[in-house]
Amino acid sequence: MRLTVLGSSAGTPTRTNPASGYLVEHDGAVLWLDAGTGTFMELAARVDPGTLDAVVISHLHVDHCSDVFGLYGYLAYGPSGRVPVPVYAPADAGRRFAEFAGATGEHPFMNVFEFREVGAGDTAVVSPFTLTFGASKHAVPNNTVRIDAGDRTLVYSGDTGPNRDVMDVADGADLFLCEATLIDERTAQTYPFHLTAFEAGKIAAWGGAGRLVLTHVSHLVDPDESVAQASERFDGPVTYAAPGMEFEI
Repeated sequence: MRLTVLGSSAGTPTRTNPASGYLVEHDGAVLWLDAGTGTFMELAARVDPGTLDAVVISHLHVDHCSDVFGLYGYLAYGPSGRVPVPVYAPADAGRRFAEFAGATGEHPFMNVFEFREVGAGDTAVVSPFTLTFGASKHAVPNNTVRIDAGDRTLVYSGDTGPNRDVMDVADGADLFLCEATLIDERTAQTYPFHLTAFEAGKIAAWGGAGRLVLTHVSHLVDPDESVAQASERFDGPVTYAAPGMEFEI
């Protein structure tokens, strides 16, 4: 299984880093994991968007889902593709996306996507991937995502603050892709819906993850400082998810 970082900037894209989005590939199958602002262009530079097997959206903040509309435009008005594309997302996602697109009746949007609402405890098979969704702590409903393919496991936190459910999410992960928006514990105390890098390291250590990749790092934070902070708690490999990086899992 291969993970490619399309973008990893928290909250907003920057000149050099799109918002959150990742490409997951195994045995010819392709998943788009989060579709943050700027990531569709990076996706299209690597694969034909018409060959996507599924899209997985952790939550409905724009820095994780806005480029779904880029894929919509490509499939509805561009080259033919594999439609409808399954989109696994939290409850009410389909209605909210369609409303934004002004999609009613025979609108092309209705033929491009098949929204499948998922939450904690749900599973889905997008062969050869098995997806397992978990609970988290965020300002809006957010699913953690466990992706199993062959004998390899990738776990993605989405956006979350620290809580008991999240402590177990990285259990046995070969690679744990975890948000580390913050570096200052004082900020984390006033806004408990994101993790510090130290907390990400703690979760990785608790779950026995093989490797920790820090993502969703604020553009106001030095990624090297985040890696150093996470390494205080997790003694395995720690890497910042720089755009364009690839990881063989």
